[in-house]
Amino acid sequence: MKIDIGISGEQREAIARGLEKVLADTYTLYLVTHNFHWNVTGPMFQTLHLLFQTQYNELWLAVDDVAERIRTLGYPAPGTYSQFARLTSIPEPEGVPKDVMMLKALVEGHEAVCRTVRAVLPVAQEARDESTANLLADRLVAHEKTAWMLRSLLA
Repeated sequence: MKIDIGISGEQREAIARGLEKVLADTYTLYLVTHNFHWNVTGPMFQTLHLLFQTQYNELWLAVDDVAERIRTLGYPAPGTYSQFARLTSIPEPEGVPKDVMMLKALVEGHEAVCRTVRAVLPVAQEARDESTANLLADRLVAHEKTAWMLRSLLA
């Protein structure tokens, strides 16, 4: 059935392609954060273990919101490791880093998602796609705040 929500097909496709990258970055960051939750050790174990759990739970919810927005625009959401690996800008960590390196990697991951979101936000705004723009603005707030909190632990 034809989609007629006031956004052209070309604009919907451009927005969906950008959201695919946001989804891939978010899912990759979710996996990295969950990995760190499982494998953190050291004197900050309890604090970081709980912090990472809070963060991966938030990312898990965000993944669904982004994927559902892609579907709303009429496109299939990527959902395989190979698709995410091709689309993400976030590298997977090698081995099990020390706690400080985990924090640094997560700061870099959240900042990478911010850059990805900022790349697609103007596309949504130009199309007057307030639904996507609001979703992206909310994601930007969440990732910027999380990056700040993680950087604060490194100060």
